[in-house]
Amino acid sequence: MKPIRLPEPPSPTTFGVHDIFEVGAYSIVRRAIVIGNGSPAAENQSIGLVRALGLSDKHVLYRVTRPKGGINEWLHWLPVSVHKKLDFVLKQLFGYTQLCLTARGRRPLVIHSENGGGLGLSTILEADVKKIVTTAKETYEKDGPVLVVASGRDTISVSSSIKRLASQNVFVIQIQHPRTKLNRFDLVITPKHDFYPLTPQAQLQVPRFLRQWITPCEPPDGHVVLTLGALHQIDSTVLRNEASAWHDDFAPLPKPLVVVNIGGPIGNCRYGVDLARQLTEKLMSVLASCGSVRVSFSSRTPEKVSSFIVKQLGDNPKVYIWNGEEPNPYKGHLAWADAFVITADSVSMISESCSTGKPVYIVGAERCTWKYAEFQKSLNERGVVRPFLGTEDMSETWSYPPLNDTAEAANRVRKALAERGWSIRQ
Repeated sequence: MKPIRLPEPPSPTTFGVHDIFEVGAYSIVRRAIVIGNGSPAAENQSIGLVRALGLSDKHVLYRVTRPKGGINEWLHWLPVSVHKKLDFVLKQLFGYTQLCLTARGRRPLVIHSENGGGLGLSTILEADVKKIVTTAKETYEKDGPVLVVASGRDTISVSSSIKRLASQNVFVIQIQHPRTKLNRFDLVITPKHDFYPLTPQAQLQVPRFLRQWITPCEPPDGHVVLTLGALHQIDSTVLRNEASAWHDDFAPLPKPLVVVNIGGPIGNCRYGVDLARQLTEKLMSVLASCGSVRVSFSSRTPEKVSSFIVKQLGDNPKVYIWNGEEPNPYKGHLAWADAFVITADSVSMISESCSTGKPVYIVGAERCTWKYAEFQKSLNERGVVRPFLGTEDMSETWSYPPLNDTAEAANRVRKALAERGWSIRQ
C-alpha cells in the first residue's frame, strides 16, 4: 500500500523587510477577526481557516448572540437584529419575566452577558459592527488591514455590514453560502453541494412557482471558493500532537482500532432508533475483525439512539463508549483510529475523518435527501468513503488522497488578497 501523505499546514509566502517597503507597510495582513454564532461546527470552520493562514495567534473571536429563554426559543427563525428589537419591546411592554413563565411554565432562565462558555472562555466580545469598523479604521495605519472571517446564518448581516462600512480596511470572508447577494463579501467559501438547488435534478424536485424562492439563486462567480466538505483545524501537525497526547491511552489498544462517530438526525437526513439498530447489527457482524471499537456521540445524538446503542454494545469487552466527560478524545481518535464508521448527517465529522486518508465508512447515506445526498455522491465519486455494509474485514485497509479543503481554501484567500495588493504576514 502506498504511504498516505497527510495535509501539511500551508506555508505562507514569506516577506522580508524589503518586501514590506516594496508593497507598503499597510498591505500586510497581520490580524484576523472571527465572527461566530455560538455553533461549534461553524466557528471551527472559521478558526480552521485562520489557522491555515498562519494567524491563529493573532485573531479575536466575536460572537453574534440572540436573546435566550422563554419565548425566544421559538424566535430563532427571525433575523438577529429583528429578534433583539422584538425582545426589547417584549421586555418593556409586557413584562418579560411573566412572558417567560407563561411560555415555559417554569422559572425563567438567568441570562449572563458572558457568551464564551462553549470555548472554555469567561467572556467573548459581542459582535458590534460599529466598534469593529471603528477599530479597523483607526488602527489601519499602525497595524494594517483586518481579515474578517464569519460563518453561520446569524453572522451574515454583521460581516456584510463591516465590508460595506470599512471596505478599504478589511477583507471579509463568509464561510457557507450566505443565501444573499454574494457581492456583499470579498470572498465566499462554501461546499459545492450548497449550489445543488441550481442543478437540473434539483429543479425537477421543486414546483416551478417555488423555484425563485429556493436559494441560491445565482451560480458561483469568480470570488466563490468551492470545497467538497467543511473547513476544519485538522492537519498533519494536529494529528502528530494528538497522537503524542493520547499515546498512553490508545497505543496499548488491540488493532485495528475502529472509531464510530454518531451525529444526529437533521432535516435532510432523518433517522432514529431504526438506524441505531442497523448500525449495531453491522458492527456486531464485523466485530471479529476489529481489535477494539470506540463509540462517541455528539451533542445532537437523540437520547433514544444513544441509549439503544449503549444497551446493545455497552457490555461487549471490545467496545468502549465515551461517556461525554472531559477530556474529549475526538482528536485523539482521529490520530489513532485505523478506520472510521460515521453517520451520514455530519458534514464536519466526515470532512475531518477524510482528511486523515484512513478508511471512512458511512452509515445511513441512503436516508439523505436534497444537498446532503449530493454531498454523499461527491464523496463516493472522489473515493474517500464507502458504505458500511457489515461484511467488511476491518483489518484490511485502503487509502486515498486526503481531503485538503482548508489548505486549498487558504491558498485561494492568499491569491484573492494578492489581487488586491495585500498579503498575509510571515
